[in-house]
Amino acid sequence: MKKTLCLAIMAVSSLVGTVSATPETDAVSCDNYINNRYPLVKKDYMELPLGSIKAGGWMHEQLLRMKNGMTGLLDKVYEHVMGSRNGWLGGDGDVWERGPYWIDGLLPLAYILNDEELIAKVKPWIEWSLASQKENGYFGPDTDRPYEAGLQRDNAHDWWPKMVMLKIMQQYYMATEDERVIDFLTKYFRYQLEKLPESPLGHWTFWGEQRGGDNLMVVYWLYNITGDKFLLELGELIHRQTFNWTDVFLEGDHLIRQHSLHCVNLAQGFKEPVVYYQQCKDERQLEAMRKAVSQMRNTIGLPTGLWGGDELLRFGKPTAGSELCTAVEMMFSLEEILEITGGVEWADYLERIAYNVLPTQVTDNYDARQYYQQFNQVSVTRDVREFSTPHDDTDLLFGVLTGYPCCTSNLHQGWPKLVQNLWYATEDRGVAALVYAPSEVNVKVADGVGIRITEKTDYPFDEKIDFIVSHDDKDGVCFPFHLRIPAWCAKAEIMVNGEKLDMDIHSGEVAEIYREWKSGDRLTLNLPMEVSVSRWYDSGAVVERGPLIYALKMDEKWIKKEFEKENRTRYGDSYYEVTSDSPWNFALSEAALSKDKIKASFVVENRKLDENSYPWNVENAPVVIRTKAKVLKNWKLVNGSVGPVAYYTQMDADVAGEETIELIPYGCTTLRVAEFPVRR
Repeated sequence: MKKTLCLAIMAVSSLVGTVSATPETDAVSCDNYINNRYPLVKKDYMELPLGSIKAGGWMHEQLLRMKNGMTGLLDKVYEHVMGSRNGWLGGDGDVWERGPYWIDGLLPLAYILNDEELIAKVKPWIEWSLASQKENGYFGPDTDRPYEAGLQRDNAHDWWPKMVMLKIMQQYYMATEDERVIDFLTKYFRYQLEKLPESPLGHWTFWGEQRGGDNLMVVYWLYNITGDKFLLELGELIHRQTFNWTDVFLEGDHLIRQHSLHCVNLAQGFKEPVVYYQQCKDERQLEAMRKAVSQMRNTIGLPTGLWGGDELLRFGKPTAGSELCTAVEMMFSLEEILEITGGVEWADYLERIAYNVLPTQVTDNYDARQYYQQFNQVSVTRDVREFSTPHDDTDLLFGVLTGYPCCTSNLHQGWPKLVQNLWYATEDRGVAALVYAPSEVNVKVADGVGIRITEKTDYPFDEKIDFIVSHDDKDGVCFPFHLRIPAWCAKAEIMVNGEKLDMDIHSGEVAEIYREWKSGDRLTLNLPMEVSVSRWYDSGAVVERGPLIYALKMDEKWIKKEFEKENRTRYGDSYYEVTSDSPWNFALSEAALSKDKIKASFVVENRKLDENSYPWNVENAPVVIRTKAKVLKNWKLVNGSVGPVAYYTQMDADVAGEETIELIPYGCTTLRVAEFPVRR
């Protein structure tokens, strides 16, 4: 093996959120992993093969709960759609998005866990799709059938559900290197190039037109493998036919106007400008997303990083609904954006959604989920709330089919794809940890040397992250180790084998440690988490610490109930209501929120996580913050939700007494107040 000398050099990358074009060459590899092929822009970070990254600690427990819950059992729990009648298995049942949605999450879960039982459930969907391809390249169900309750049996030729299957095939190849996938995708993309001019993405439904970025990203992925020039022509065509998200973000008023878009389409469309940037290299594409984030902050935005969207967009009122599909699709968009740009801000954004929204919208044992959640949510009951798209009185209830069934099928991609994006290979033949969670990665660095890095941490609850390097080279291996320094962390610290490194470390950038790494070396990243308070809807106060939002701790009483017989086909057999007798009508004192008083006003207590324990509930919350709060006498429950209130006023005539309250991570709650009124 060729040996190279290396010095212990520490640097911080200031190229945050940038990508650069390559010279005119067809080179697509940094020797170890495939990068973008010319003329696509070169990336600093490259996704690893599926299965290279394994979950550890609490994250492993999370994945096991998915396996033993709905994700692993949906063919039984939701047999009407996911059973043998599904059109994607050759049956006469559902032919649209729901079957592919499930496999889009089940497949990465199966290969990350290396679980043969789950892999066996995935395989029939892969094999049927491969076998379904016609001579002209078309694949998938091709027959529309009459309506049947609970099934989507029409629009079989729609481009949109095939986009989900394209993502599945991409992941399957990344896990198995099955060469049939390359031929399959090549034939289908030639079919698209021929047919799209006469039957564009929006021909059957508007979903394909608004979600064309999902199609486009797989086209570029295949181009990087085959180099077929027709794929670049197809990329331009797909972009032209896709809803113009770039202009919407830069010039439109959609993000400052209610009801202008479907909430999930916004989440999926969010990545399209950056995906296309790889080919067009127009900086407007990158600026579009930054402007979108800025616009949403004071209009439709919620503190979780999502937006008011009970299907149609709503202003960011704490009682607006937020759909579960929006969360997992925005996570996936951010994962794509992070890989393409390397921008730390997108990793921060990704963690904000993953570690706040995702845990609270599915039950601990993964037997039920919530269609909408509310940021301030003090009861989960059968009350008709002020949603733009209500489904009778079921939207907040936890059930298999409550609200609308799309989320039952689509939620499963959230955690597994997050695990897949914890680590990246780097263009400088190193490794990057850009999103943090307990995990282990096997990756090639330097001149193709295989190493293993184990990440031990209780993050996002704890500040300390340890990385232990393992390999078989007795002389050590030289490579750069990239670490994200979150924007919220002002005083990060890096140590190697217990010795603090003398280096400049800046918030919102990537620290690069280049040295000779010996097997057993321990790299420690400390990310001190300070309590802060941000202001949101009507200047209400939101308490934050690190990547987590903190919410009022409330007692939770879960009751399982049966649906009426006439509602079971649509909403399932049963559901959970969640209620509490805890008081919730509290306001925070404006004086306590000043920068010089926050540390004294909010007292943090950390609790050590047991190995492989499950932290995401009231009982196991690893962090508690105590603070004083004032009782708001006239803040009452209205139709099951917190009633109208002035979240900020310069008067305090409506307050009664003061008492100590406890805040816990938002993701550990089902019932909560997370945006507090403020009183003088």
